[in-house]
Amino acid sequence: MMEDVHLDDARDPLIIAEGWRDEGRAVAIATVVETWGSAPRPVGSHLVIDAEGNFQGSVSGGCVEGAVVTEAIDVIDTGKAKMLEFGVADETAWRVGLSCGGRIKVYVERLG
Repeated sequence: MMEDVHLDDARDPLIIAEGWRDEGRAVAIATVVETWGSAPRPVGSHLVIDAEGNFQGSVSGGCVEGAVVTEAIDVIDTGKAKMLEFGVADETAWRVGLSCGGRIKVYVERLG
């Protein structure tokens, strides 16, 4: 059973974020804070991003995560948190992969 715990710890974005900070990396965390309709990941899902664009975890699928990584790098640079919203109301919805009627809000903040 202990092997499962270690595997989960190795994949947990918050534990990864802590490890990256301990290594001296600048880190941002993106968290799904609201969803409507068909959303690929539930509220509370995390994506951790460093200043070089490395990331672990998941807040959505397809191009949404690419857009979140790009915004997270800006949050790391400025230190200013952002609330991002993706959904079919956006003209970019098809491009970012939310064409199935879902919308998500993702809060991105720099750690430490």
